[in-house]
Amino acid sequence: MVATTRWRRATAPALTAAVALTLAGCLQNPDEGAGTGGFDAGAEPEEGDGVVTIMGAFGGGEEELFNASLAPFEEESGIDVQYVSDQDFTTNILIRVDSGDPPDVGLFPQPGGVMQMAADGKVVPIDSYLDYDALQSSLVTGFLDSARYEGRVYAAPMRMAVKSIVWYPKKAYEEGGWSTEPANLGELSEVADQIASDTGAAPWCIGWESAQATGWVGTDWVEEYMLRLHGPDVYDDWIFHRIPFNDERVVAAIEAYGELANKEGNVLGGSTGILSTPFAEAMLPAFEDDPGCYLMRQGNFATGFFPEDVQANLDEEIGIYVFPPAEGGFDGQPILGGGDLAAAFSYDTDTIALMEFMTSDEFGGPWAEGGGWLSPHTTFDTSLYPDETTRQIAEFGYDADVFRYDGSDVMPKEVGSDSFWKGMVEFQDGSKSAQEVADDIEQGWPESADDAMSEDTESDG
Repeated sequence: MVATTRWRRATAPALTAAVALTLAGCLQNPDEGAGTGGFDAGAEPEEGDGVVTIMGAFGGGEEELFNASLAPFEEESGIDVQYVSDQDFTTNILIRVDSGDPPDVGLFPQPGGVMQMAADGKVVPIDSYLDYDALQSSLVTGFLDSARYEGRVYAAPMRMAVKSIVWYPKKAYEEGGWSTEPANLGELSEVADQIASDTGAAPWCIGWESAQATGWVGTDWVEEYMLRLHGPDVYDDWIFHRIPFNDERVVAAIEAYGELANKEGNVLGGSTGILSTPFAEAMLPAFEDDPGCYLMRQGNFATGFFPEDVQANLDEEIGIYVFPPAEGGFDGQPILGGGDLAAAFSYDTDTIALMEFMTSDEFGGPWAEGGGWLSPHTTFDTSLYPDETTRQIAEFGYDADVFRYDGSDVMPKEVGSDSFWKGMVEFQDGSKSAQEVADDIEQGWPESADDAMSEDTESDG
């Protein structure tokens, strides 16, 4: 394709012709000819009316930065972009789509909703209007697979979250002289043992308490171990239920987490303290003059819960390294994460132009500078991030050998935000073994979800 800014406003015939050339030329879907989800792939886009509506879940300061990031597109294209924030997006987007009143674009914080609508033929496959090969080449490896249904991809990421981060209080940790680059989980365990031996403090800061959502932190830990012990292919088979939830490899991942969390003296507050400590407060003891714990595994959003003086001087107060791979496990560095996925419900020239911009590495500059946003594109200008810590977190994603979306966000909600959460609480409080938890979740996996989640939902990653 010609390397130009494709989202500039064009006359309808010109843009329609460009789209036709795109369809004929550089759009290479890996499973071309696979299911279309009810969309007529041969259709030409309609002429836009100069307005594109977007619905998403983020508001407040994030909404302001999002709109600021869209301003260059609106100014140069002449298209008016109207964003509506809905805190109950996951429910209300379904209602609007089912009632025949969808926005032009939806920004999904979880891929499950995208695939549900793809199965109903309500979403336009991205290979119909975006340069799939160009996206694949610039995005973090494996990210596009998060919205793949029956061989085709129905949404593209416009924001990335990185979860596989180990945080530590920089000054106290460096004074201790412990490794800042453990090569594998074995070496990370050795670091924890050294911290305990040298300080008498618990090395790990872990908190799960999150009201009715208590347990989600535990699901993240299992997902981290699934990726490291067994690799992305097994991980995909697990989250899409191509293997049962009580497969021995899943049980092994739960037990591997338990070996870290339930080891005597390894976590501040012990196993019961994990459940009673609010997840947002887990690392606060690490910032005391005499730290009560030193290590926390959590996503990039954790900075929002640090003390104000730490947030104001992040590079000096906080150190990070990637949660390392497992020795003898997957041969490479996986990253667990998430993000917001843009999906188109209308197929017109204005919506296409917006989607081209919003899913490109040109989008997001003001949001990056404002903090709290990471581009999923490895080609993004990282100098726009506000500090070195944020740049380092982004590089964790960009340098990953494979990226995988948070598995519980992909699983049916009866599992991913219900039985999996509850099961991990039962494992953590000692009332059930890893095997019993996995058996219970498998028994309650909804058959309807398997029918919707076709066996053809394969990854290329």
